[in-house]
Amino acid sequence: MFEIRQYTTNQAAAWNQFVEQSRQGTFLLNRSYMDYHADRFHDHSLMVYRKGRLHALLPANRAGDTLWSHQGLTYGGLITDSRATAAETCEVFRLINAHAHSAGIRHIIYKAIPWIYHQLPAEEDLYALTTLCHARLTVREISSTIPLPHRMRFAESRRSGMRKAIQAGVTVRESADLAAFWNILNDNLERKYNTHPVHTLAELELLRSRFPKAIRLFMAHDGKGKPLGGTVIYETPQVIHTQYISASPEGKATGALDLLFDHLINKVYADRKAFFDFGKSTEDNGQTLNTALIFQKEGFGGRGVCYDRYEWDV
Repeated sequence: MFEIRQYTTNQAAAWNQFVEQSRQGTFLLNRSYMDYHADRFHDHSLMVYRKGRLHALLPANRAGDTLWSHQGLTYGGLITDSRATAAETCEVFRLINAHAHSAGIRHIIYKAIPWIYHQLPAEEDLYALTTLCHARLTVREISSTIPLPHRMRFAESRRSGMRKAIQAGVTVRESADLAAFWNILNDNLERKYNTHPVHTLAELELLRSRFPKAIRLFMAHDGKGKPLGGTVIYETPQVIHTQYISASPEGKATGALDLLFDHLINKVYADRKAFFDFGKSTEDNGQTLNTALIFQKEGFGGRGVCYDRYEWDV
């Protein structure tokens, strides 16, 4: 009844079409996004067919005898449509395990898609992981998410920052100047952590050119138009996700980001999506909570959603 095949590039159109109609697919799982860093990962994505019809996808890469779903993505779990049942999903994981074993893969690392991205309930994979694969939860990271229809009032610390920004003449608008934002972001990361953004400026520009409606930049500026900070937004069917957030020292001093997020949460996206997700506030694979960072996100009304990673041997 079921057949599994390893993805090849000539199947990109079929892959993307299935992602588009799936329960939990986002543009990050589109091949035009996944393949921007194809040179860094040995792709080993899987396509599962039922009676000749595409039934499920597993975005994945291989590193030695380990299969990752997916090492280069925030999440990369099983992608299914509304017809997939719990029993069928268990059968799919039996097939994945059999394929992995025959391919010399001995270990699977699985990044589950957080439930906020599901357009319909889609946690059959979690059931299969624990009951069939005997997977271990090895990494749990926490993100801060606002349910937009039931958003809370900002904390006084964030409202105080907004007042400061307004008094300083800060303005907020959508921007096309990725270079200005990336420079602020890179300077911050170099100064604080001696590192650089995951995406280069060229990669961000490439991805935005491929997904101009889904990847947007919003910036705060001073009264003379000088960039003070901003955020790169990833729009998905259910979730507005802040892929990057950064402000210059002047932007931090004037509360520029507080005004920026008031604009996004209470105006731009207030009635358009289900969730506004600030992303993770953990380090060391979830073992260390960045309390200052999550305090800021919780001040906007964000509350905990977990990003989980599972592992098992085959």
